[in-house]
Amino acid sequence: MPEQDPLAGVSVFVAAAHAGSFTVAAERLGITKSAVGKAVARLEARLGTKLFHRTTRLTRLTADGEAYLAACASAIEEVAAAQAALSSAGRVLQGRLRIDMPVAFGRQVLLPILTDIVRQHPLLSLSLTFTDATSDLLQDDVDLAIRFGALKDTNHLIARHLVDQDRVICASPAYLERHGRPETVEALRHHSCVVGSPKGPPLAWFVRQQGDVRRILPPTTHQVSDGEALVEAAAAGLGLCQVPLSMVRNHLAQGRLVPVLADCSTVPVEVHAVWPTRSQLSHRVRHVVDRLVAEAAAGTLS
Repeated sequence: MPEQDPLAGVSVFVAAAHAGSFTVAAERLGITKSAVGKAVARLEARLGTKLFHRTTRLTRLTADGEAYLAACASAIEEVAAAQAALSSAGRVLQGRLRIDMPVAFGRQVLLPILTDIVRQHPLLSLSLTFTDATSDLLQDDVDLAIRFGALKDTNHLIARHLVDQDRVICASPAYLERHGRPETVEALRHHSCVVGSPKGPPLAWFVRQQGDVRRILPPTTHQVSDGEALVEAAAAGLGLCQVPLSMVRNHLAQGRLVPVLADCSTVPVEVHAVWPTRSQLSHRVRHVVDRLVAEAAAGTLS
């Protein structure tokens, strides 16, 4: 009797474990929920242990399932690395690439670059998420994310610095005509400010005083969870805002916004490409990151 394939059902198990749901795993794999359940059941029977606690609402790993997932994930990464190593550097990109990016920067700067990549590689499919919230790349099954600011919780992640962008504090001409122009950082407390939210653009601003960078909390007159909407609120006269220069460059050129406190507010913010270690040798991810690095060097991302 031939030996059973030791990898049978493993990829389905890993997908279900990462998704936390048989239904979501089925959607990602392009198979039915029933097929996922049967593959996992056969794997559990072969191993002689339960891998999941399953209820009508919840699917979570058992202790044995956690240990098996760690071993399987490591093995799959090694197989992916071997496949990538055997691939030609000039091969045509194909398959799906899931990318998370900030709303305004993504639409204005990154989307034209990504559409150009797809024109060159028509077999490549993109799943793009425009969000100013920080996603969990592993839980949300994201291949690549673009993040502004200092990186946190980078365990199991790889980061590539792309560019530094100056922050700018600005307001509409109408607002400044009504309320006056702040001449010092301390004067900000007497102004209306449009800031982010805990799960969106930052609440804090950064200024440079006497050579040191300080983190300040301006008045939270208006809170907006979307960076693009935050800029539009400031342009409509609701108050001052501080954002990366790329988000307001057109507004400044058109006179819809005017910079203030330029001598102390142009504190750079880092922009990184971030991806899970499991994707470190993905040809699709490597190609896009390399293209973004080249665009940054050419000044396109500034």
